[in-house]
Amino acid sequence: MDEQQLPEPTAVEARDGYRIWLRYSDGASGEVDLSHLAGKGVFAAWHDRSFFEEVRITPHCSIAWGAGDDLEICPDALYMEITGKTVDELMPGLQSLTTNV
Repeated sequence: MDEQQLPEPTAVEARDGYRIWLRYSDGASGEVDLSHLAGKGVFAAWHDRSFFEEVRITPHCSIAWGAGDDLEICPDALYMEITGKTVDELMPGLQSLTTNV
């Protein structure tokens, strides 16, 4: 089976209102509103605005906050939100893998 390389984040920037801007290796870019997460569980840390503004891309391409990657968000989910693509479009072989398990 050919393994398709998913686009990786290449730039991230904190924006107002719990939004982040991202750019990916395929050129896709846009803002994602994360306000629905703010204040819930580990995302309560974002109430400290300086913590939220420390968003970065980790060496394994997650979107993270905190010195020890205390808080991470999957970059693939954010990519799908920016582009409107579905899991099936990004990972077409995934369905056959999960149904054959």
